[in-house]
Amino acid sequence: MQIQERSTVLIVPGLRDHVAEHWQTLLAAKLPKVRTVPPLEHNKLSCAARVEAIQREIEHIQEPVIIVAHSAGVAMTVHWAQKHKRPIKGALLAAPPDLEVQMPAGYPTLDALREGGWLPLPRTPLPFHSVVAASENDPLASFVSTVEMASDWGSELVNLGSVGHLNPASGFGEWKQAEDLIDYLEMIVVPDRLSRAGCA
Repeated sequence: MQIQERSTVLIVPGLRDHVAEHWQTLLAAKLPKVRTVPPLEHNKLSCAARVEAIQREIEHIQEPVIIVAHSAGVAMTVHWAQKHKRPIKGALLAAPPDLEVQMPAGYPTLDALREGGWLPLPRTPLPFHSVVAASENDPLASFVSTVEMASDWGSELVNLGSVGHLNPASGFGEWKQAEDLIDYLEMIVVPDRLSRAGCA
């Protein structure tokens, strides 16, 4: 069997962008082939601007791509998949928020999300293999809603247990399981026609 080239991991942070002690930031420092979607200087709550920021980074990647998204970065990723057709090796979608329910104080309101183009959140099956990593006690999404999102997207579901929002406020820090899930996505066999198209 032909050995596939190792994928480049694209880190897609949430709305808080880069937090030094966040597991995505720590993961990016460890991986040999990685890019991170940079923070926006303007239009920070524009979903379209976030989607185009993902696309700009992907255009710099010639190898197969594995997306690693967290929180609102998951919403950015599913919106990106509606607009762009670049084949993706796989995606790790961690702790997606339920944007259709008012989030706690300090987070954008439903009206702000609607105005920013986040709603409705796409629920059609994703055109690439994906794993949704779900928390049973996420303050930004009930476990039931996360299971529904994973089902709608055609994603595998990994129940992480009670890990909050999988962020520094919840005790993460390093999240070692992310590397295992990336390795799992790396092992998935992509048909040759998609592998070739991935560099187009």
